[in-house]
Amino acid sequence: MAVAPRRLVLASGNAGKLREFRALLAPLQIDVISQAELAIPSAEEPHATFLENALAKARHASALSGLPALADDSGLCCVALDGAPAVRSARFAGVDGDGADAANNRLLIERLRDSGDRRGHYVCVLAALRGPDDPEPLIADARWHGEIVAAPRGINGFGYDPHFLLPELGRTAAELAPEHKNRISHRGRAMKQLLVRLREAWA
Repeated sequence: MAVAPRRLVLASGNAGKLREFRALLAPLQIDVISQAELAIPSAEEPHATFLENALAKARHASALSGLPALADDSGLCCVALDGAPAVRSARFAGVDGDGADAANNRLLIERLRDSGDRRGHYVCVLAALRGPDDPEPLIADARWHGEIVAAPRGINGFGYDPHFLLPELGRTAAELAPEHKNRISHRGRAMKQLLVRLREAWA
């Protein structure tokens, strides 16, 4: 059985994702570094599915870093918007970098203004590779169901979290403590699956 890597590159420059993945991978004692720390540019994400984009990002980061890589492709899917923003969640409003979250949230609320159906769910697909040509990537995926609220609530999280209400808790994702979010979120649930597979395949 292969030895687990001690270092792994996260195929993202998103500081919020990096914090979450460092906490989630802590049990395996793997040092997670972001591709931004290695000056690796973002990969192209031309695909229509979360899975294809996750694999593309992981292969890109692994090829340019020489390290095992982990990629997360995730997003928000809204019933009333025929699944949008989906794989375009981070670029929904066409804005990149600082200000993207605010612009994306404004556009989301505008698009849902006249809709009576506020249901939405987060999707997370994770892909872990030992190298860019790994023929057996480890894949995990999960969903987190909620509703979209017009007024933002909470200061934690990132992305659409201030507008993503969890009816059973009466709070938005941004109102949850980080450790609580990590336990129940789409990313946390997918990571639990991946940890099992990492232990089986890479331990």
